Amino acid sequence: MPHIVLASASPSRKRLLEAVGITATVVVSNVEEESDIYLAMNPREMVIALAIVKAHTVREVLEEPAIIIACDSTFEFEGSSLGKPLTAELATERARLLSGKSGYLHTGHCVIDTERGVEISDVVTTKVNFSKINEDEIADYVQSGEPLHVAGGFTLDGLSSAFISSIEGDYTNVIGLSVPLLRKITTELGYSWPSLKNESIGAML
Repeated sequence: MPHIVLASASPSRKRLLEAVGITATVVVSNVEEESDIYLAMNPREMVIALAIVKAHTVREVLEEPAIIIACDSTFEFEGSSLGKPLTAELATERARLLSGKSGYLHTGHCVIDTERGVEISDVVTTKVNFSKINEDEIADYVQSGEPLHVAGGFTLDGLSSAFISSIEGDYTNVIGLSVPLLRKITTELGYSWPSLKNESIGAML
């Protein structure tokens, strides 16, 4: 069976795979996510387009057969896509904007089996509900640096989990990769979930 490649630098996505017994080789695509061509798309279109481009970009540099897993996430709030804030000022603005409100975390997924020349892509959406966040909490959170490099300026598996009152849908999707969808896709590709995990674990030994 081909080895598994994660086309993402996200530590959270890598941890999600490891949590279910999958050890992947990380190969970062370095695709320019802020390109105008992607920013002009609606949030769902954008994440699936970027996931596909990331997967194919990594495919071009691999020399051995692999199952490539690529993802892209964005947070949709009132119809607009909120990507990574990158600056403390924007992260602060985002936190104030989301306080007591709700939005939708979209993650595009593209999985390519290079040995068989088959790929499957899909989008998973999860509704995220926020509690009211006061100014001291916002300042403390932004100072941590956590929100600067995550979609929407928050993450479910970090400090901002205290501000998320509930979610509706797949929680792994909010972290950056839908594990249930990955199981569905790899099954459609003809692999059993247990053998996928065992193969990955065996590659570590």
